[in-house]
Amino acid sequence: MGAFEIHGGKPLKGELIPQGAKNEALQVLCAVLMTSEKVTISNLPDIIDVNKLINLLQAMGVRVEKVERGTYNFKASDIDLEYLKSEDYNKRAADLRGSIMVIGPLLARFGVAYMPKPGGDKIGRRRLDTHFEGFIQLGAKFNYDPKNYFYAVEGDKLAGTYIHLDEASVTGTANVLMAAVQAKGETTIYNAACEPYLQQLCKMLNNMGAKITGIGSNMLKIKGVKSLGGCYHRILPDMIEIGSFIGLAAMTRSEIRIKDVSYPDLGIIPNVFRKLGIHIDLIGDDLYIPAQDSYTIDTFIDGSILTVADAPWPGFTPDLLSIVLVTATQAKGSVLVHQKMFESRLFFTDKLIEMGAQIILCDPHRAAVIGLNHANALRGINMTSPDIRAGVSLLIAALSAEGKSTIHNIEQIDRGYENIDVRLNNLGADIRRIG
Repeated sequence: MGAFEIHGGKPLKGELIPQGAKNEALQVLCAVLMTSEKVTISNLPDIIDVNKLINLLQAMGVRVEKVERGTYNFKASDIDLEYLKSEDYNKRAADLRGSIMVIGPLLARFGVAYMPKPGGDKIGRRRLDTHFEGFIQLGAKFNYDPKNYFYAVEGDKLAGTYIHLDEASVTGTANVLMAAVQAKGETTIYNAACEPYLQQLCKMLNNMGAKITGIGSNMLKIKGVKSLGGCYHRILPDMIEIGSFIGLAAMTRSEIRIKDVSYPDLGIIPNVFRKLGIHIDLIGDDLYIPAQDSYTIDTFIDGSILTVADAPWPGFTPDLLSIVLVTATQAKGSVLVHQKMFESRLFFTDKLIEMGAQIILCDPHRAAVIGLNHANALRGINMTSPDIRAGVSLLIAALSAEGKSTIHNIEQIDRGYENIDVRLNNLGADIRRIG
């Protein structure tokens, strides 16, 4: 496994262009399976998870053509359904959590789909019931082989219906939505996820000929169509990377301008970081974070300690709570970070405590952070990245720390962040890829 060697304590300065959104890319790539016509997608990030999904699509029979950096043509006119029963498919699909979203398109177009238990970050239970219960309500038959962890869904006559999702799962909504697009009649999906990336998927499908209304709300209505055509789709900038760069600027007391952020799609993300005391200016569609020697965490109106908690969109995304937590370690004041959705995501705090941060892990879901106000710098240590977001949080901590830090298992970081070492080194960081 590779590692990053980081020599911290260096202020950064310059401009960063956020990559295309990882979570949107995984959804819209699966949607190319819904038509035999050409689909062009641009602003695809060059990261491990996206590249693995593209390779899986190729193995399934999708013709893939790279037009230029970040732009690909896809043509799913000759899908090999027998391949879905192969050991190679089983291995590839199990290696990537985003592969779960091929089920909806395959079911809609071919009436059958198979899937091994997908992989992904080990951040707690990530159940798939929402996906399969939605397919069943559309008329599909579901079978699960617990011995081999293998799912099979069949249904060549899907029919529109009313579906009330048991949770506002982003991938669950995407999967059921794509299956419903070609179901006969009208489908209503209530308690639907409404993240910008899900909105983007809806807009892409409508450009392909789908009939989806209610986009941006938690109630989607889909009038089934017989077939879909091709389209061009551009992926949004990655809001998680943008939030990561905001936290990085504050922790390292750096002056950073984040370009072309699609500000309306960031929701409350900038304001949550502003509550940590970080100064953020909107200039056109860029975010400018000036160098700050100190940033002070707000309190609630009654003077009580600020709590930052995740929630389904338009609430604060859980993917940025790790960044909020590490950023708060050098703020002035205290904050309670409440991770409601995943029970294993805060365990990386032991590494921050070893670096000198003052954090009390109350339970698997809550951590109290007492900011050091840069009075005491974090110290470099040897550590391992447990997942994508924790890995980048540790990288941010290492960049602010005194001395040398080493982060192992950086494949986790590479799964979600494109050439992060090169891009930050261009701003003055000292990150060396070793091993």
